[in-house]
Amino acid sequence: MADDRLTGAARPDASSDTSSDAPPDGKPGGASGGPGAPPGDRLDRQTIILGLVVVCGTVMAILDTTIVNVALRTLGRDFHADLGTIQWVVTGYLLALAMVIPLTGWAIDRFGGRRVWMTSIVLFVLGSALAGLSWNVGSLITFRVVQGLGGGMLMPTGMAILTMAAGPSRMGRVMSIVGVPMLLGPVFGPVIGGYLVERADWRWIFFVNLPVGLLALLLAWWKIPGGRPREDGAALDVRGILLLSPGFVLLIYGLSTASGNGGFGQASTIAWLTAGAVLVAAFVVHGALRGGKALIDVRLYRNRTYATASAVAFLVGTVLLGSMLLIPLYYQIGRGQGALEAGLLMAPQGLGAATSMPFAGILTDRLGAGRVVPFGIILLTLGTVPFTQLHADTSFWLLGIAMFVRGLGIGATMMPSMSAAVATLARTAVPRATSALNIVVQLGGSFGTALLAVVLSRQLASNLPAAARGASGGTTMGGDIPPAVRHLLAPHLATAFSTTFWVALGLGAALILPALLLPHRGRRSGDDAPPVIGG
Repeated sequence: MADDRLTGAARPDASSDTSSDAPPDGKPGGASGGPGAPPGDRLDRQTIILGLVVVCGTVMAILDTTIVNVALRTLGRDFHADLGTIQWVVTGYLLALAMVIPLTGWAIDRFGGRRVWMTSIVLFVLGSALAGLSWNVGSLITFRVVQGLGGGMLMPTGMAILTMAAGPSRMGRVMSIVGVPMLLGPVFGPVIGGYLVERADWRWIFFVNLPVGLLALLLAWWKIPGGRPREDGAALDVRGILLLSPGFVLLIYGLSTASGNGGFGQASTIAWLTAGAVLVAAFVVHGALRGGKALIDVRLYRNRTYATASAVAFLVGTVLLGSMLLIPLYYQIGRGQGALEAGLLMAPQGLGAATSMPFAGILTDRLGAGRVVPFGIILLTLGTVPFTQLHADTSFWLLGIAMFVRGLGIGATMMPSMSAAVATLARTAVPRATSALNIVVQLGGSFGTALLAVVLSRQLASNLPAAARGASGGTTMGGDIPPAVRHLLAPHLATAFSTTFWVALGLGAALILPALLLPHRGRRSGDDAPPVIGG
């Protein structure tokens, strides 16, 4: 069981586990739906309340994944930063999320679930407060990393706490509560961010987390059971951290430097990318030797289904989170919309994902991910096509419908592929596998954000007259395009964005190759319920 303690998931068969020694009402077993509860039991009041307490904490981290995207234009203008620099406000947050996920299980074992949960909230709120007080772009990126370090531990810790309270047989019911912010975050995040940027100040997209975080902290102190740290907890893979984390940072940083004149041929870009690749390769060797005690158990990728689903998850993260940077910038830079309007125009994608995700889960159980995910990829591709055909006055209605179709495709792709990834693994490997999958998604998002920012920067530089680049954001992201010249620049801006969307389309279409290798049969009635993807 030492291997399982390296993840952010709870171990249902560990009676002296992390987050609680007893359910919220202090009674063992069935009364609160612990591991001994009958599978058909409904969730009791105490477990539901505990689930809502967890939601109060996780909603901050989920919203902050998308809430900042509509503010990037304003942040670039206020800090006089170019696109290659300002994208690190998003990329740094995603990288921090990814890097801290595998540390969560060790931290829970070492310090106990409630302590880790409350520490994560404090770290997230501290990062939010400091980000709102940022004085330059460097300080903002640094404080966003602090936010990510706290936010990355919230979801897996919350899932560990709830697993012990509800028992594994009732995690589907618990997910109906915890899944609410996952579905609504992409809908309301851009809208809330746009409203705060336009009607208040961009600093409030961070300050808004302070009262929510304080409430979450008080509720956690009141309702989350204390528990005791495990004396036999697994040792932290320090060498793995020192190899993997800097390796990915160097890779993404090297990618972002390609926005300069030399592109990928620059000596500095090649050096950064090479250094990152060497560190990641060294981690792979280290992980293979250390096995289940490594930060990520690379032996999992010997399973073809898991490796295939991981490739799908990486590309989905690349397309989804990368486009979440690109689309708001198009609405603001390319079409002159405000932050609130851009947020509202982003909402159909979240609505589409919320619509298709529940049905995709049911169909995956019945038909298999290999039949559901390719259909989702087709929808995702069709929804991206209109963005590759942009003109100066492309209809917002057409783009709104396209966004909804994109959302349908995302909802039918992400969760089915992640469920398929763990369906063929041994139960003891599931916690490590789910942790690694969530890391893969965040790393894919980091890669996609940096890549599309590089492509867009180069397209704006090549399509716009030199005198217009500062106003449009091609160089500094600052300044507004005067209405008198917008109609002259609009075709050039449309060309720059549509070319960038062709790259996003290609990444989305590439999903079809690994998706066709996913399982083509559903779960039989005798099979165990699919594991919950939460950490």
